[in-house]
Amino acid sequence: MKRISILLICFLLFAGQRSHAQVKVDSIAFFTDEKIAELTLTTDVRKIQNEKGIDVFQPATASFRFPDSTTVTEEIRIAPRGHFRRDFCPIPPLMLNFHNPTSPLLNDLGKLKLVIACGAASDDEQLVLKEYLCYKIYNILEPKSFRVRLLRVNFRDSKNKNKPYTQYAFMIEDDAELARRNGCKTRPDQMILTENTDRQTMTMVATYEFFVSNGDWSVPNNHNTKLIWDRKNEAAPPYVVPYDFDHSGFVNAGYAAPNEILGTETVKERVYRGFPRTMEELQTTFDVYRQKKEAIYTLIRNFTLLKERNRKELIDYTEDFYKTINNKNDVQSIFIDNARKN
Repeated sequence: MKRISILLICFLLFAGQRSHAQVKVDSIAFFTDEKIAELTLTTDVRKIQNEKGIDVFQPATASFRFPDSTTVTEEIRIAPRGHFRRDFCPIPPLMLNFHNPTSPLLNDLGKLKLVIACGAASDDEQLVLKEYLCYKIYNILEPKSFRVRLLRVNFRDSKNKNKPYTQYAFMIEDDAELARRNGCKTRPDQMILTENTDRQTMTMVATYEFFVSNGDWSVPNNHNTKLIWDRKNEAAPPYVVPYDFDHSGFVNAGYAAPNEILGTETVKERVYRGFPRTMEELQTTFDVYRQKKEAIYTLIRNFTLLKERNRKELIDYTEDFYKTINNKNDVQSIFIDNARKN
């Protein structure tokens, strides 16, 4: 009996050690897991705030704690990214580089964008959660889309000059991983005209940008869009994948201003920035929205990290979109007659 007790204690100790063990992180599992992971990010915050260069990385410590209690702590490199929010926000969005000799367990994640709030207030955090939903909704509609992982991030200053704080944030899937799982590959950025991309996918992209009311994108300028190419058909036009929705009406951030060329007063006013499509093409795309409507509504309603009033606003805003696409006169006017010509 004593021997059995000792063996049981040893087993429990071993199981406890395994539950907190350092494990190699798989990039696919990382983004398919819907549970919230915790990340403690420690770096020289003042240096990040003052850095104005592009792709200038600095050391940081990333410590992950996953829902199953496994942990990984490694030294990585991070850099500020973006343009507008680098000048506007206390801490800018970040690029986390896990391709380092010091981070073998996190190496598979590649280089990931970390989207964080533009301030430490609760309302700032709500904006990030709404942008997270933009990605999750597009995942429902289109498989060629960036996956995202919601995190609870503890920000720590290695120089102890800034107070630590904790907020929700999310990571965006690596470009190469997005391409690979869709049977595609990436290429260096190049100028491709909008109508020289895959037509069906482009129709979905343009109508989705209308859905979330985002005017801050451009295919030829590689602005908030990514191109991926079919590995098995080199001659095929590339697919367009949208990202970065913080200036959209769906998010409705206080710092977001409508694109001057749109002639709107607020970012919530929807404008279609795609090229004309036939009624048949549009209805084929809108049928996808109709088929996925309940899944989209369920996603928004069940996302309780958003305040109830914010969820109600998003449901109402989404309902306005469905009213538009279900009215053939509106479809004719918005997506055909008044679509862009050049």
